[in-house]
Amino acid sequence: MSEKPDLASLIGSRICHDLISPIGAIGNGVELLMMEGAMQSPELALIAESVANANARIRFFRVAFGAAHGDQRIAKSEVQSILADMTRGGRLTVGWTSAADLSRREVRLAFLLLQCLETAMAYGGRVTVEQAATRWIMTGEAARLKIDPALWEVLTEPRAPAEIGAGQVHFALVPDELQRQSRRLITELRDTAIRLSF
Repeated sequence: MSEKPDLASLIGSRICHDLISPIGAIGNGVELLMMEGAMQSPELALIAESVANANARIRFFRVAFGAAHGDQRIAKSEVQSILADMTRGGRLTVGWTSAADLSRREVRLAFLLLQCLETAMAYGGRVTVEQAATRWIMTGEAARLKIDPALWEVLTEPRAPAEIGAGQVHFALVPDELQRQSRRLITELRDTAIRLSF
């Protein structure tokens, strides 16, 4: 009997697929307006910035929430491009060190955990992601962290009683992805740093 399809990731893939083209078209339209000498107004700049941010988020969500089959690969350069576009002008910076060719599933897990770090680093900070042989190490450092212990308990104990809304869905998805990859997550929470390894 074949494995039951992961409906949540298929829905994520479908939404990202359907949104990427119209967002790209809006971006192209803004570029054409700028090339044709349209006045460089603050309004046009705001539209261009918003489109770039939406495009970066959709690309990130496609990896984090979309379907990923066991043998799919993603290039390190693509990952770095997504992260650079997504964090441009923001309070969070991400440094990524890995092999050039990566398992899309492993990157998916790293992106889900990156969102968990982003939730705790609401005031900004720096995240480093390192692939070391068969292990991944992620460290988030910030002057102030906003940690909800119940949410973080969900990562290692899926039956932990935590209220999870749409803004924290990544916490609920991590345990299933760890199980799919036969991996174990180790979390270390400190006052100004979080270290994750899997």
